[in-house]
Amino acid sequence: MRRLTSVVAAALLAFAGLGAASGAPAQAATEAEYVALGDSYASGVGAAPYDASSGDCLRSPTSYPRLYAAAHPKYALKDVTCSGATIADVRNDQLSALSEKTSLVTLTVGGNDAQFASVVQACLTQSDSYCATATNWMSHYARNQLVTELGGLYKDIKARAPHALVLVLGYPRTISPTGSCGAIDLSAAKRTSMNGMADALAEGTLAASISSSVYFIDMRNQFNGHEACGSDPWINGVDLSRLTEVFHPNAAGYQKGYAAKLSATWG
Repeated sequence: MRRLTSVVAAALLAFAGLGAASGAPAQAATEAEYVALGDSYASGVGAAPYDASSGDCLRSPTSYPRLYAAAHPKYALKDVTCSGATIADVRNDQLSALSEKTSLVTLTVGGNDAQFASVVQACLTQSDSYCATATNWMSHYARNQLVTELGGLYKDIKARAPHALVLVLGYPRTISPTGSCGAIDLSAAKRTSMNGMADALAEGTLAASISSSVYFIDMRNQFNGHEACGSDPWINGVDLSRLTEVFHPNAAGYQKGYAAKLSATWG
């Protein structure tokens, strides 16, 4: 996300044709191309330090694509995720990494299109009613226009990578109902509003995945009890010295949340 300021069966048929040519080295015979797409939740923002070569994209060695690839050496990872990416950014800057050789694609995107950073800023600095208005507006977008926009992106991904399994990982609910959030706290009403927006993002993403025949992985239950501000958070709270990471998963969130759920879903 921007800085704070069944489908599987068809994919199995595609995987069946991934065998390497006769005589190729054993390692090459088992290696499959994995392309990671998406925004800061995919690049690993919140789990510093970041790969210096990734610049402003802030790719972390403990992002879920890198953790998954490390645990599944049959995959050769192309990580083109980037903090701040919108649907248009993924289409314009990341889809070129895909090809007919791609066998696995993961994607998390849509939060920036729903103005996540602006909504968080509004809820941290404005009144309960202002926060409710901002989250309600973006929730309506997430359940309606976002569905069409994501559906178009999914179809573009499948056109470029026709043999790939496409796994879309959603966003968790951000904030625990109780507990301190750090430098700036949030009322119960604001927490409810922000988590309602997370639900809307999940519902919109699910609807888009169904219409486009890609597989949606809902992260809300995986993070249940581990939201920001709670007793065992897998999501960063409010640290004014690290604004980019506010309400993004920490290292435990990427490992125990995203990577664990991805492995449980797809081996």
